[in-house]
Parts: sequence; C-alpha cells; structure tokens
Amino acid sequence: MEFLIVTGLSGAGKTQAANILEDLDYYCVDNMPTELLKPFAEFCLASQGRFRKVALVTDVRSAGRFEDLFTALESLRDLDCSFRILFIEAPVNVIVRRYKETRRPHPLAVAGETIQGAVGREIALMQPVRERADYIINTGSTNLSQLHAEISRLFAEGGKSTLPVNVIAFGYKYGIPLESDLVFDVRFLPNPYYIEELKSQSGLDQSVYDYVMKQPDAEGYAKKLCDLLDFLLPRFQEEGKTSLTVAVGCTGGRHRSVAMARTITDYLLEHGQIARLICRDMNRTGETS
Repeated sequence: MEFLIVTGLSGAGKTQAANILEDLDYYCVDNMPTELLKPFAEFCLASQGRFRKVALVTDVRSAGRFEDLFTALESLRDLDCSFRILFIEAPVNVIVRRYKETRRPHPLAVAGETIQGAVGREIALMQPVRERADYIINTGSTNLSQLHAEISRLFAEGGKSTLPVNVIAFGYKYGIPLESDLVFDVRFLPNPYYIEELKSQSGLDQSVYDYVMKQPDAEGYAKKLCDLLDFLLPRFQEEGKTSLTVAVGCTGGRHRSVAMARTITDYLLEHGQIARLICRDMNRTGETS
C-alpha cells in the first residue's frame, strides 16, 4: 500500500493536485490529524484493497506538527506501507497575485502584514518538509493541463493516465443527455423496430446488433467515429479534461443507438481506454426506436 503526502505552499496548487490524484484513483484526505495517520493506515489495510493508493494533503496549518508527521510516517513502515512526499510550490510574486485575484486571506496573514510577508514566513516554516520531498513541482508557469500531465507522469500507472469515456445510447424523443460532450446521430440507419421479430429486442441482443451493424453504411460510420475519437481523446486529455461523454442517438434509444454505442465502447476497451456503455432509454416504452 502506498501513501502520498501532498504538501507545499498555500496558493501553489495543492487542491488542484489532489483533484488530479483522485482522477488517478488515489483516495485523498485533506489535513488529517497526525495522530490518526497510523490508525487510518490500519483501516486502509483491512479494507482488502479498497484503499490501495492514498494521498494525504497537509500544509502550514500543521506547521507545529511536522516532526510528529515525520514520526508517524516512519511508523507506517512497520505496517509495510511505503510513502512519498510531493511538494507543490510557486514563486512569491505568483502566489501573491493568486491571493489578490481570489481575495482570500493567506492562512498566516496577520493584521498590518503584507501577503508577501506571510508567504515569506510560510516558505521558512515549510523548508524542513521541502528538504525531505521526493518530488517538487513548481506551478509558477504551469497551467492546469500541464500540471495534470506532470502528476500523471509521476504517479499514474505506466506514467500516463487514461481518459474515462462514457458512451450513452439515447432516444431523441426523450432529449439529448445534458452531460454530452459529443453527440452522434444514427437515425439514418434502417430501424429494426419495423421488423416484427426484432421489435421487442434491443441493440444488446445479437440479432438486432447484427442487423444494425451489417447495414451498408453502419460499418463505415462506426469506423469514422472511432477514428475521430482516436484523434480527439489525447487532445482532450492534454487540455486537462478528466472524462468524456459520447452520446449516440436514434429515435427511441433501444435498437440502433445501442448497437452503435456498443460498437464504440468495445473499440475503446480493445484499445486500452476506460469506457462504459450506458443505455439510458432502452427500457422506456414508446412507439418507435
């Protein structure tokens, strides 16, 4: 089991880092009391793999307990748990600008002191932690997508994260899914609803799937959609998108859209993507599908 300690300067991006780590399947806890660290680790170990990777966010709010933190971390070795420290920082002028933009007080701010003064004191307080860090990321000239890429390089399995894709089969008569990023229409394909032996089935049934996907335009259309996703997925990921929803629609969301969405989902899974098929309207009753 692995613990990752996320720490650093206030305003440098620890919250964003924790959000990215959650996308990489880390269980994130913000500012857990030091004395609870070992009991929490024992709880995680007893969870039978549910908490395989844990990220603990700590900062200047725990400045008086950093030595206690190091002692608690060392005690994890007795439980066969490993740990690493990620330190997030940024130049003083950048942090000052960020606090001015958000209009939030610095956690060390005192009456009559500038933000720059508070940041300077925090840098001194955090120096012992920085010296023990395994990784240091400076976010001064880093945007969110670049931070995502760097954290993925360091902590994702294989050094690269995979963009999860939800493929939703839907019926236009019930409305386009609100969460859709991309919407594709398959109503130009022949409708199995009008074939008596297929009417009561769905695109999950092999007979309906074969009927839809063996239509002259179905295979070519599916290939174009998959080629488009091959092109788009890495670009969405580079921009920091954490998931993608692809919606495929026919009239009722039972036959054609399910078959095409199934094809797309299978393709993504075969090519190493995290993909899930959702048949939103398949069990609705209606006149056409």
